[in-house]
Amino acid sequence: MANVVSSVMTRRLTQLYGGLVLYGGSSALLVRSGLGLEPWNVLHQGIAGRTGLSMGLVLTLVGAAVLLLWIPLRQRPGLGTVSNVLVIGAAMDTALALVPDARGVVLRVALLVAGIVLNGAATGLYIAARFGPGPRDGLMTGLHARTGLSVRLVRTAVEITVVATGFALGGTVGVGTLLYALSIGPLAQVFLRLFAVPTASAGSTVVAAGQPRRAILPR
Repeated sequence: MANVVSSVMTRRLTQLYGGLVLYGGSSALLVRSGLGLEPWNVLHQGIAGRTGLSMGLVLTLVGAAVLLLWIPLRQRPGLGTVSNVLVIGAAMDTALALVPDARGVVLRVALLVAGIVLNGAATGLYIAARFGPGPRDGLMTGLHARTGLSVRLVRTAVEITVVATGFALGGTVGVGTLLYALSIGPLAQVFLRLFAVPTASAGSTVVAAGQPRRAILPR
């Protein structure tokens, strides 16, 4: 039994950190495509352009600031929450240093599609690890709990605000932003089922039902 528990925990940790690294890398592909970013990364890119900080560092700082908002919302972070703040930004900056800007429509579209699909896979990996939501997801669920508004309404309001602010600051909004919004939920759901981790007690798999809450950005 101890070996089974250890094996499951190893898999969960591998999925958590592999997913977070892949999330940062996939977001970098969207940046290099130049065709539009995820909602929160529109904001991160806009702030980065105005401050001169790297986009990954801005992502980390914004994530930490959002996490502070959990305190009045009475949300409890998990290992995945803290790791989300620390890992994704570093992974994004590393990928941005390695991947040049795309030249030509075909290559830009290829990077866009690859970025969205890999982002969906990354989402499935780390959510299925069950170590807690990302800071931005916790903000939405916390606002839902405190205000009584639906998660869908809270999420929509937050993401519209984030995109509008990021666009005003110079972040990239384009066809990729729309395509991401339409496809990330279904993609994440597929990968959530694919990467569901068996429970140590019964050997069954835990699969999320319905629309995943992490269908943003990092997310």
